[in-house]
Amino acid sequence: MNSFVHKTLVMQLQSGDTDRFPVLAHLSYEAGDPFAVTVVFSHDGRVLAQWRLDRDMLGDGLRQQVGVGDVRMRPVSTDLWEELRLEFCGDVRADGGRQRAVVFAWAPAVAAFLRETREIVPPGREEVRVDDFLATVLTSG
Repeated sequence: MNSFVHKTLVMQLQSGDTDRFPVLAHLSYEAGDPFAVTVVFSHDGRVLAQWRLDRDMLGDGLRQQVGVGDVRMRPVSTDLWEELRLEFCGDVRADGGRQRAVVFAWAPAVAAFLRETREIVPPGREEVRVDDFLATVLTSG
C-alpha cells in the first residue's frame, strides 16, 4: 500500500490587489506524519517558500473561512470556478509590519489531493508515535 501522495499544482500568487502570477505548488503527504500536508512553492526552479499545513484545516478551508494566525484559508467562488484562497503571514519585522503572500488554488484539485490522503490514512485513524517523536526531540536538542 502506498504511504505517500505528491501532487504538483499551478497556483496563482496575487500581487497587489488584482494581478496574479503562476507558481508551482508541490503538495506532499506521508502516512508517518498523518496530520500534516507540506506545500513547497517554487518558480523557475527556485524554492520560494515551504509551509506545513494541518490536513483537516486544508479540507475545512475548502468549505469555510479558517485560521486566525499565520495561515488563513477560505473558499472563493467566481463565475468560472471554485478556488481556495490561502494567505500566509511571515515573521513580524522590526517596523511592526509583516510579509504577506496570497495564493489561489483550484479547489477541485486540492479536494482530489485530500481524497488521496484520506485513502492512505482515513480521518480518525491517524496515529502518532509519541516515543519516536520524543526520542527525536531529545536527541536534536
